[in-house]
Amino acid sequence: MDQQPLNMDHHWLPFTNNKLFHAEPQLFAKASGVRYWTPEGREILDGASGLFCCAAGHGRREIAEAVHAQLLELDYSPHFQRAAPISFELAERLSGILPNGLDRVFFGSSGSEAVDTAMKICLAYHRAKGEAQRTRFVSRAWGYHGVNLGGTSLAGMVGNRREFSSVTCDVVHMRHTWSDEQRFTRGQPDDGAWLADDLEELCKTYGGETIAAVFVEPIAGSIGTIVPPKGYLQRLRSIADKHGILLVFDEVITGFGRTGAAFASQEFGVTPDVLTMAKALTNGAIPMSAVAVKTEIQQAVIGSIKADRPELMHGYTYSAHPVACAAALASLNIYRDDGLFARGQAMSDAFLDAVFSLRNLAQVHDLRGYGMISGIQLTPGKAPGEKGSLVQRLLFKEGLHIKATGDALIFAPALVTTEDEIGAMTDILRKVLGRSELMAA
Repeated sequence: MDQQPLNMDHHWLPFTNNKLFHAEPQLFAKASGVRYWTPEGREILDGASGLFCCAAGHGRREIAEAVHAQLLELDYSPHFQRAAPISFELAERLSGILPNGLDRVFFGSSGSEAVDTAMKICLAYHRAKGEAQRTRFVSRAWGYHGVNLGGTSLAGMVGNRREFSSVTCDVVHMRHTWSDEQRFTRGQPDDGAWLADDLEELCKTYGGETIAAVFVEPIAGSIGTIVPPKGYLQRLRSIADKHGILLVFDEVITGFGRTGAAFASQEFGVTPDVLTMAKALTNGAIPMSAVAVKTEIQQAVIGSIKADRPELMHGYTYSAHPVACAAALASLNIYRDDGLFARGQAMSDAFLDAVFSLRNLAQVHDLRGYGMISGIQLTPGKAPGEKGSLVQRLLFKEGLHIKATGDALIFAPALVTTEDEIGAMTDILRKVLGRSELMAA
């Protein structure tokens, strides 16, 4: 590949140590299947589906062709008082794979937008039901719900909140579900359902009648794949129902086959009232997100407004962008026609076998996983996150891309990855985690 001089002064990278990046750039110039290539032509295996987006692998021609055709037919359409037919087609298609009852869909452009949208919908619903005092939200320690102001408020990761506490909303937090006794648990831990009782305790402290919704990731992905204990989500559902609180599942990472089912809520047998999705919705090709709600939630909000005005004073310029809709429909066709959700489910055992083969490495403190997503917790270093940052850079040099959050590595390859490719990725992990310089980190 031709290498052109690159001026990196003007782009402020997100969630990045920009000074370190400028000193040691890590660039992708091309992608296909489960591989990236650097501008120099060096191959990098993709062990994180991009950023949990490209479940069907990179460079899917079906999506590119659908996007090209849509750009030529209708490149942009506003969705304020107008609409494009393709948006209704996509909403109907999504309703066919979503959990039963969640068949009303609101579109945005990112997971962060989806979360803030979900918060507003919850508030609007309770106001429509005559319970406008329900303005408080419950989230969970170690949770990640995007970076808009609502999601920042819900966040249970201190690094995402510390500098923005002055602009956060009214949110209280439950405990996370991980404990040291769960180390090296494959799948759902047997113990820990009782942690859902934190919601009951918060109801006693603040009054259940003041709480609008509880937001959780079915699997806490960004912190390093914390799998819910058996019965935990079911218990949350029961407590929320008892107090009239809406249960919201953030499935931005776990949606579209990552756990074996279309959505993790189906895999775990718990139906939320509201569900957020993004990332693999378009296989990462075009930014898009969606919020699915139960029919009665939409009906309550719409039915409560009698004047000639929008029932929900909320939306985005790029809500239901027709090109994004085309990318999403093409992605859903691939998932269906290639049987990728079933493939991911069938590949899970081989994938988790590979992950848990790293158990005896000195730098591995814990391993967790479910479906086609796993967490590799590194042993603590001199300062939180430094070892994870070093490992991520070393992996790039050895030819593997994965996500690191602090000292947790998140290994989540695309659903099209073969056993041989998983083996090659695991071999690189084993090699890097055995490097002597990590001992001093």
